[in-house]
Amino acid sequence: MKIGVSFLSLIIFLVHVFNSYGQTSQKQIQKIDSLFTTWNVSNHPGGAVLVSKEGKTIFSKSYGLANIEYNIPNTNNTLFNIGSISKQFTAMGIVLLEEQNKLSIDDDIRKHISELPDFGEVITIRHLLHHTSGLRDLHGLLGIAGWRSGDLETNDDVYRIIKNQEELNFKPGEEFLYSNTGYILLAKIIENISQLKFDQWMTQNIFQPLGMKDTYVETSLNKIVPNNATSYYLREVFERALEYWGYFGSGNIHSTTEDLNIWLQNFSTPQNNWESAFKKLLFTTPLKNDFQTNYGFGLRVEEYSGRKVLQHGGSVGGFRAIARTFPKEQLNIVILSNYSRSNIGSKANKISDIFLAKRKDLPTKKVTQTPNKFIKLSSEKLKELEGIYWSDSEKSGRKVYFKNDTLRYSSSENSEWPLVPISKNSFIMIHPSIKPIVTFDNMTNQMTVRIENDLPGVFNFLQRNLDIKTNGNERLVGKYYSPELKTMYSISIDDKSNVYLEHARHGIIKLQQLYDNVFSGDWPVGTVEIRRNEKGNVMGLRMSNGRTRNVWLEKVI
Repeated sequence: MKIGVSFLSLIIFLVHVFNSYGQTSQKQIQKIDSLFTTWNVSNHPGGAVLVSKEGKTIFSKSYGLANIEYNIPNTNNTLFNIGSISKQFTAMGIVLLEEQNKLSIDDDIRKHISELPDFGEVITIRHLLHHTSGLRDLHGLLGIAGWRSGDLETNDDVYRIIKNQEELNFKPGEEFLYSNTGYILLAKIIENISQLKFDQWMTQNIFQPLGMKDTYVETSLNKIVPNNATSYYLREVFERALEYWGYFGSGNIHSTTEDLNIWLQNFSTPQNNWESAFKKLLFTTPLKNDFQTNYGFGLRVEEYSGRKVLQHGGSVGGFRAIARTFPKEQLNIVILSNYSRSNIGSKANKISDIFLAKRKDLPTKKVTQTPNKFIKLSSEKLKELEGIYWSDSEKSGRKVYFKNDTLRYSSSENSEWPLVPISKNSFIMIHPSIKPIVTFDNMTNQMTVRIENDLPGVFNFLQRNLDIKTNGNERLVGKYYSPELKTMYSISIDDKSNVYLEHARHGIIKLQQLYDNVFSGDWPVGTVEIRRNEKGNVMGLRMSNGRTRNVWLEKVI
């Protein structure tokens, strides 16, 4: 009798456990589904979502329309352009060639692309993989050269322009700056070594062996492939994104949620003979100053909620994509969307939170200790530090000035933070959320802003006067030529002293004067820094627009 009762109790317990598991799983599924209900309204694009745990798909669903014009719905088999998620596949191509002893990631890239210019610094394949090469990004270069928004951009355009480049954004290994140019060159290396077209080599050596049957590289916008979604921008209404992205290596792979899940699963349970290759994608290399970035070979190696996460996003036209895996937990999340405001990053975080319990063993974040010993400096000493300080990497200025017996720091018209001295040349910024340490170096004429363990911001002294001097602007008038991009701009001034930059394809762009010799303008201009000789005559200008810095245009007339 006791045996019967015990057996019955065990059965009841197991049923309760299984029911609880089922209820929990159903709640999780409902929570995921609720994140995407807004994608299922009428005449609305959407996407596809897949979540897998321990090798099993636990959620896979599609939402909205793949094509609004013809009312075609997205399905779980719909193909989406995955944007920069493509980079990890290009990186895998390089890793496989290294495993075949056909290259080394520490090779000079000119060994494999001989026509590239000599920048006076060795750029290695490793630099390209980590975005530490210093090469200017293709979008900024093509924009300054005359490409307008929507103009076709191809690998051949990049190869042609890179051959004429004479300068880098920075010395290789000194900074991390995301560069699509580097991954386009990696595709060229794969082609040169394999003597195959990039799309063919990727299909034969990566997609087919891994069982990614629907994934391909798009090398021609004219190619028709069934089941592809159309992408849309959401402005006041949905607008179809005109395709201009004809480049590959840095992007332009099309895939499905199922194929990307196959790929992600290899980071936790790799297929036969793939373990070493997938491990190599996680390699990171510190910068020359020993700062450790979180970018491996084509993907980010990060932490989320105290857990290791491997991930990358993608964005091109109206396509948005994210592929995320927690390798230890074997949790994979793939979201692919065909409209620009799909907000998939936030949705991926919420899905992660559904499956990952909050860890109680995480160390509490150390609160930065504010120095309890301040010193007093004379007004004269503080006024010596006044001026405009300029960051060549950020292309932005900071204003430091003396007001109400206190040195103050400003990064914009609406910000002003007191600087309290803690030593002769060091100050703490009194800020509500952070407490940066600001240091002035009289020898280098630099101001350094350091926030905890982040890389310090370095600002060079630009000018003493805080107000803009417009006298001398008449000397700006003339034509400016870029030998690197083979393009011409002209500067003019109207009777109200407004300064304009003009290009044959971009038209007339009004410039805003930021400082004595620094202006800004709409894309593709960005920032314009005027270069003068000792007599004040204008020699030329440097144009920067984000990931493309300091393009030289010489004044020729």
